[in-house]
Amino acid sequence: MAKKSKRYKEAAKLIEEDKHYTLDEAMDILEKYPRAKFDETVEVSFKLGVNPKKSDQLVRGTVALPQGTGKKMRVAVFCKGENEKIARQKGADFVGSDDLIQKINSGWLDFDVAIATPDMMKEISRLGRILGPRGLMPNPKAGTVTADIGKAVDEVKKGKIEFRVDKQADIHVGVGKVSFGSKRLCENILSLLKAIVEHKPSHTKGQYIRRVVVSTTMGPGIRLDLASLK
Repeated sequence: MAKKSKRYKEAAKLIEEDKHYTLDEAMDILEKYPRAKFDETVEVSFKLGVNPKKSDQLVRGTVALPQGTGKKMRVAVFCKGENEKIARQKGADFVGSDDLIQKINSGWLDFDVAIATPDMMKEISRLGRILGPRGLMPNPKAGTVTADIGKAVDEVKKGKIEFRVDKQADIHVGVGKVSFGSKRLCENILSLLKAIVEHKPSHTKGQYIRRVVVSTTMGPGIRLDLASLK
C-alpha cells in the first residue's frame, strides 16, 4: 500500500468517516485542504448502476464545462485541404493526414484529443489498436468525427470534455483546478452531473447513480449526498 503523505493525512482529518456531504460543504472542505506545490485538478468520480458488458448500457457522451477545464488541451486534427487551414486558425496544435498517422504509428502520442473529418476515418482505423485503449480514437458520438472541424476544435479548446463509463461501471472526470474556487467548480460539476443523467440508458434498472466522490489530485475523496444533488 502506498504511503500517505503528511499533506494527505492533514486533509483527511477534515472529513468525517462515513458522512456524505452536500456539494457546497464538499467545496468548503476542498478549499481548506493543504495546498500542493502545483494547481491540483479537481476530479469527480461516479459509480453507476449499469452493466458495461452490455452494449445497451454503455454511458458515453460529451459536455461543455461552462468554466472550462483549466487545462491547455492539445488537439490533433486529421484532415486534408481547406480543413487544415481552418483547424490551424481555430488553434489546433497538430494538423495533418498521412504524415500524422505515420507519426503516431512511430510512437508519438503527445496530444489530449483527436478530431477527424469523416473522409479520414478509413485511414485512421488502422490506428485503433494504439488510440483505442487510450481513449483517443475519434468517435462520432463524442463529436470528434465531424465535417465542421472549426466548431469541434473551438469547443474542445473552450472546455468541452468527453465522459464514458469504464469496465467497473465508473466515470472519472477532471472538472477544473483548485484555483477556480467553489462557485466555478460547482457550475462545472452540476453541468457534468446533468449530462450524465441525460445519458442514462433506457434499459438501466434500479438506482442509476450510486456514488459520487469529489477529490483533488493529491487529496482524499469526499462522498457527496446524492439526495442533495437532486
